[in-house]
Amino acid sequence: MRRTISSLNIRRHNAEEDLPALEIVTFNHSSSSISQDTDENRPLLNTDPSSTSPLIDSQSKARPKMTAAAGALILKMIIAAFSGMGAATVCHPLDVIRVQMQTEGNTYAGFGDAAMGIYRKDGVKDGLFAGVSAVILPAYLRQWLYGSCRIGIYAYLLESAQNANIQNGLDKNAIPLSSKMLMGLTSGGIGSFVGTPAELALVRMSNDKKLPLDQRRNYKGVGNCISRIAKEEGLTALFRGAPATVLRACLLSACAMGITSEIKMRLSGSGFFGDDGKLLGGVPLLFVATLISSLAANVVANPFDVVKSRMQNMAVAKDGRTQYSSMLDCFFQTVNNEGVLKLWSGFVPAFLKLAPYTVISLTLTDKITKMLTGKEAL
Repeated sequence: MRRTISSLNIRRHNAEEDLPALEIVTFNHSSSSISQDTDENRPLLNTDPSSTSPLIDSQSKARPKMTAAAGALILKMIIAAFSGMGAATVCHPLDVIRVQMQTEGNTYAGFGDAAMGIYRKDGVKDGLFAGVSAVILPAYLRQWLYGSCRIGIYAYLLESAQNANIQNGLDKNAIPLSSKMLMGLTSGGIGSFVGTPAELALVRMSNDKKLPLDQRRNYKGVGNCISRIAKEEGLTALFRGAPATVLRACLLSACAMGITSEIKMRLSGSGFFGDDGKLLGGVPLLFVATLISSLAANVVANPFDVVKSRMQNMAVAKDGRTQYSSMLDCFFQTVNNEGVLKLWSGFVPAFLKLAPYTVISLTLTDKITKMLTGKEAL
């Protein structure tokens, strides 16, 4: 009998050695949680309110990044708007000359003749600075709607691409020209659509003085202009010429912004503009870059500019009929009646306006951004 019991004890001892260690689960009344007595001592159910799941934790970490990104974008757009206002103040007379040369009924032989004709007829305030006379100036409103998006969104996209390159261990400026032009196309398209009503008001007010007295609309300001267009011609009329406006802005911004950044990067290391292009604060380098990009932008975008100006300035008959039924109709009527070269009318004032406008606005944007954030904008 003793031998049998001893034999059973030995077998039981051997079986316990072969079995895996059992995990003992205990219930802790004080913490109201179930714990598992293992080597790692990990809880099966955690009721600690201070802990969060991985999904919630990732969302909480993403919110500050999204808030910071939104703040950076808004700041860049505000800086771009103020920079555009400064440039528009200087360049507005060139915009008036451009519009009056591109619309029907002009008899100007060229840029100089148009400038002198407008000055003799209406002077500086009501002629060359037509449209800059209301409480909310149309040229400035246009900068807050169009200019802020065109430059601000582009600067944000460019900085995001540079930061991505840095994180991937690449040169921050290793961004293809095609990508920069796509950024400019995107920012220009968004800005132009948002700013179409302001652009329409600017065209109408700039061209009104050229019309015969009995055909003048005599807008009292940009607010009066926009409200009258909406009331007399319908809300959709505020976006008349929008397809041509958006196409023009996409092409113009793609060239003006993308090519400017590319040439600026390439010339900064040439040595002709000081160390890293910092000669005289970088203004000469930016001037040359924008001069080249402005020339390319005007060659591509000027036909759309002519179509846009004509569609936005056309009168609407009492029965609702208009001179042009669409952007293509305006394009073909212009070519058939006045020749292909008419699509590039106003090229000189547009070029003379875009080059200094781009220099002033981008320089102000770059300097203000560096002053506020310590970083360059472009």
